[in-house]
Amino acid sequence: MERSKAFVFLFVLVLVLVSACRGSDLELLLSLKSSINDQFQTLSSWNPSNPFCKWDGISCLDSSHVAKIHLPGKNLSGKIPESIFRFPYIQSIDLSNNHFFGEIPRNLSSPYLRNLKLSSNNLTGAAVPPPSSVPSLETLDVSDNVLSGELPADIGQLSRLRLLDVGGNLLTGRIPSSVANLTGLEVLTLASNQFIGEIPRNLAVMRRLRWVYLGYNNFSGGIPAELGELAALQHLDLVYNNLTGEIPASLGNLTNLEHLYLYFNKLTGGIPKPIFDLGKLMSLDLSDNFFSGEIPEMFVNLRKLEVLHLFSNNFTGKIPNALSLLPNLQVLQLWSNNLSGEIPRELGKRNNLTILDLSTNNLAGKLPENLCASGRLFKLILFSNYLEGEIPADLSRCKSLQRVRLQKNRFSGDIPAEFTALPRVYFLDISGNFLSGGIADRKWDMPQLQMLNLAGNKFLGPLPGDFGSGKLENLDLSGNSFSGEIPASFGRFSQLVELKLGGNGLSGRIPAQLSDCRKLVALDLSRNTLTGEVPASFGDMPVLGLLDLSVNELAGTIPANLGQIESLVQINVSYNPRLRGGLPATAAFLAINSTSVAGTGLCGGEEATGLPPCSGGAKSRRLRWLVLGLLLAAVLVFAAAVLAMRRRSRHETKRVDSEEGGGSEWELQFTKLPRTIALNDVVLAMREENLIGSGKLGLSYVGKSSVNKKRFFAKEIAAVPAKWWAEWARLCKISHPNVVRLLGMCRLEKAAVLVYEFVEGENLSEVLGGLIWDRRIKIAVGMARALKYLHCHGVAAGDVAAARVMVDERGEARLRLSLHSYVDQGSKGPTQASDVFGFGLLLIELLTGKNRAEDGVVEWARYCYADCHVEVWVDAVMKGDVDRQNEMVETMNVALQCTAGDPGARPTAADLLKNLESIVRSSSCVSYGFNKLFSC
Repeated sequence: MERSKAFVFLFVLVLVLVSACRGSDLELLLSLKSSINDQFQTLSSWNPSNPFCKWDGISCLDSSHVAKIHLPGKNLSGKIPESIFRFPYIQSIDLSNNHFFGEIPRNLSSPYLRNLKLSSNNLTGAAVPPPSSVPSLETLDVSDNVLSGELPADIGQLSRLRLLDVGGNLLTGRIPSSVANLTGLEVLTLASNQFIGEIPRNLAVMRRLRWVYLGYNNFSGGIPAELGELAALQHLDLVYNNLTGEIPASLGNLTNLEHLYLYFNKLTGGIPKPIFDLGKLMSLDLSDNFFSGEIPEMFVNLRKLEVLHLFSNNFTGKIPNALSLLPNLQVLQLWSNNLSGEIPRELGKRNNLTILDLSTNNLAGKLPENLCASGRLFKLILFSNYLEGEIPADLSRCKSLQRVRLQKNRFSGDIPAEFTALPRVYFLDISGNFLSGGIADRKWDMPQLQMLNLAGNKFLGPLPGDFGSGKLENLDLSGNSFSGEIPASFGRFSQLVELKLGGNGLSGRIPAQLSDCRKLVALDLSRNTLTGEVPASFGDMPVLGLLDLSVNELAGTIPANLGQIESLVQINVSYNPRLRGGLPATAAFLAINSTSVAGTGLCGGEEATGLPPCSGGAKSRRLRWLVLGLLLAAVLVFAAAVLAMRRRSRHETKRVDSEEGGGSEWELQFTKLPRTIALNDVVLAMREENLIGSGKLGLSYVGKSSVNKKRFFAKEIAAVPAKWWAEWARLCKISHPNVVRLLGMCRLEKAAVLVYEFVEGENLSEVLGGLIWDRRIKIAVGMARALKYLHCHGVAAGDVAAARVMVDERGEARLRLSLHSYVDQGSKGPTQASDVFGFGLLLIELLTGKNRAEDGVVEWARYCYADCHVEVWVDAVMKGDVDRQNEMVETMNVALQCTAGDPGARPTAADLLKNLESIVRSSSCVSYGFNKLFSC
């Protein structure tokens, strides 16, 4: 009987304990929900009326204990609460692709936790939790955050780890030797950090490794030969480091290797023969190194090879015929070497080519007939060689082609008939050859064509009236023997940015319809036999920056309104003997030099023009400058008076009671300040001696906290619409490493004082000119991260400009939100699309140094990008970064996407961040781990 009672007691006790455990998990889940910002109510199913094991993102063990919390990509934010690690039987936590910030909790005790995924958030601090707190951990993915510091020396205690991914952070130091204790590790990703030192040789004991990503760091020394002992390795990526020496022959022992990326290092020597024993190899990228010697015929052994990048090296000799025999070869890029001889005759016939780039070598002979045999070739780049003969008919039937660059060779003959009817080609450059014949007697049907360059050939006859495309942006037909009149139909090229027709035999009048090309930045009609007057309608072209009408037979006067185009910076009308009259008295003509007006009958202008004075001469010029001087003086006096009145009124209306004395004219209505800043600190800051600037909306001051002695910025804004208080209160909650924080605000009647954190650093607009490319692209990525964060929180930045970016002492970019955009634009307000457009302008400024305020800067940038001569448009400070020009070109491409005229065509902030990350990371066709999504 006693035993029976005892059994009943124990049974009841077990039930009570189980019930208590259930209650504990429920309480922890509700606590977790309350501590997370769930803007879109994705946790709405977390309701106590339902069993928690059926809640979204929750999996249970035996229907009683939480085992998995799976909430990736749910737009959740806030700090990661410690309570999430207190579930007694938790095995897996996935909070990746959200907006969590702060540090990963350190006070953990999760003995059964096997998977921890926190990637693509905004986490800071240490990357690896204490090993003793998570002894069962098998997967740790904290990639794409803002984590810093070094990997812990005891990381080797995580002996059960199979995947370790800390890529895309700010980690420093050397790889701890204890990492070799992770003998069960299969995936190791340390990419895109700031690690230094040599790659540890003891990685060789980690025999289960299948994927190794160490790229985009500062590793030095040679590639350890011991890596050849990792028999299971499938993917090895050591790109963008400072590795030296030769490729170890031992890598030929990696018989399971599928992808080998070693580009952008300082490696030398040739390709070791054992590499050609890697029968499973699909991608090989050795580009941007110092390899030399011939490319071996032994490539024939790599039957599964799909991608081969050997560009930007010192390879010599012929292109091996073996490459023609690789049935899976899709991408072949051998540009910028010293290769010679002919292109293999069978290349393309048995391959599966999509991209072929052999440019900037010493190749000769004719083009093979079968380059497009796959029917998939879309990029053909062969410029700057010595190729000759006619363009093969096979290419004319290659409907997959999109980008064709054959310039600077020795091609001859007519353009094949079907070559001008390729439906997908958007970029066609066959300039600098010996091509001949007419081009008007054929059908032009290229609906995607944006850039067409036929310059420097022997084409003749009239110009066609159309090229079968409404997207044409760049048209260069210069340096040929075209004759007849310029077709008036050219005025229908609404997207045209650059038109070059110089150096031909064109005659007749310049069609006034060209002024209908409202996006035209550069117009070159020089060295023809054009007659008549300069069309007055040219003065209506809003973004025209370069106009060259030299060496023609133009007559009459220069239209006065032509000088009124503010964007016009370069004009040449020389050697038109029948031009008469004075130069327009505007900037472009006042600064014109003598070579641009030589050989004309013009008069006037400044002494530098060398032109004779017009009637009235010096007297009329003196009178003109006297009038201008008087007008300028009047404007300055008026502006000074207005400014004095505004400043006086502002200082009279901001008096408040303080320990400095004085009665208040302001009645405090609302204040929201951090604890470290008292209201009196703000009042004391707003004195004349603390004034640091005045802007569109008010005055700016610097103050100091009486609590912690830290400085802050205070901005006084008058006449604030009531509806913007709630918006600014929301901005006070924004916290991101690349955004200057709005700490608080005071409301006094209709006026406001906004308090910002003080950032030690310099304004980007002041220091941009001296920055190298590495610092500029770092700033661009930082601003992209800021936009992604803001947009994911439903906030528009307002004005993404260099003047609003602070570069702190660590070189990090910090964006100051443009609050006046909300006031200025009323109900319209800034949008995410307008933010992306402003970011595009910032990229253009970072790349070119050109001020965004200049008229037509976007059109000018599009013209420069299409011309593809980086040294022409890149900022002078960066012209020495020859090995980084590909990055600059690709970044310009992102800038032009951001500044698309149609807001709907612009990328999202998350997308442009991915694009920039991919530019500074891998350019390979096959990638894993580095190109993770930075999605909202």
